[in-house]
Amino acid sequence: MNTTGIRQKLHHFIDTIEDKKAAAIYTLFEESIKHEEEDYTDEFKAELDKRYAEYKKDGKVITREAMDKRIKKMLGKSK
Repeated sequence: MNTTGIRQKLHHFIDTIEDKKAAAIYTLFEESIKHEEEDYTDEFKAELDKRYAEYKKDGKVITREAMDKRIKKMLGKSK
């Protein structure tokens, strides 16, 4: 079974289990869950806020395809 299938089965299982089982599973993984929630530093959050504010102000974004073209063009010139 691939990772996507495993995740789907786990989601379904967690969504339908009794409260006591959910609490037990949470207890098993509580430290990992808390660690993931705390991964973003204040500095990182500030940078995200700055970038979001710039986006809201200018609204200038490009598609992935356009960025890929720019990168390929830059790499072609550097050879």
